[in-house]
Amino acid sequence: MRNGSRHERVAGWVAMQDFGTREFGSLDEVVAVSGCAAEVSAHPMISGRVKWFDAVRGYGFVVPDDGGSDILLHYNLLAPHGRKTLPEGALVTAEVCEGQRGRAARAIVTIDMATIPQQPERQERSANRLNPTDFLASASDYVPVQVRWFNRSKGYGFLLGDDGVTEIFIHMETVRRGGFDSLEPGQQICARVSQGPRGALAVAVEPASHLHG
Repeated sequence: MRNGSRHERVAGWVAMQDFGTREFGSLDEVVAVSGCAAEVSAHPMISGRVKWFDAVRGYGFVVPDDGGSDILLHYNLLAPHGRKTLPEGALVTAEVCEGQRGRAARAIVTIDMATIPQQPERQERSANRLNPTDFLASASDYVPVQVRWFNRSKGYGFLLGDDGVTEIFIHMETVRRGGFDSLEPGQQICARVSQGPRGALAVAVEPASHLHG
């Protein structure tokens, strides 16, 4: 059961870490806000798994293996590794600074995508599994939406409606039917949306360019 929107969960977690509800414009700002000492030249290397990463807001958190508090991870650290985002469960080793307001990564040493925990095979392939195509008749016309997050290994994600508030569930099968191999956070696409048993549901998607084609 989801408690509040992802915006609210992100804001709530950042507030709990005492970083404030904000978007970080640079790595220097992350260090300053966390209270890390910039003059310290040596920082401990800590490994952990990505709890979540929001490419739109530009940061996320890593759950460390040492059992300590979560580590703030800024998107600028991903560029040297040729990435703009990280999936949930990715194993990261990073240089970490500790400040009065929490921990923040200063540099990523390694990223291991091969050991992302896989969800056990669901017994959802039974006849009672939700089929998005069953809701095509009641779906809207194609409307512009933005990818909030999408986990290919889990086979689902959420889109953000044009109002910037409504979260829309999307299944991997719908993504494939639309001609996409996967979806990236912040990606603009078009979707037909219907009301499913648990809320807004994307039943068909296509590239954003088709809306104006």
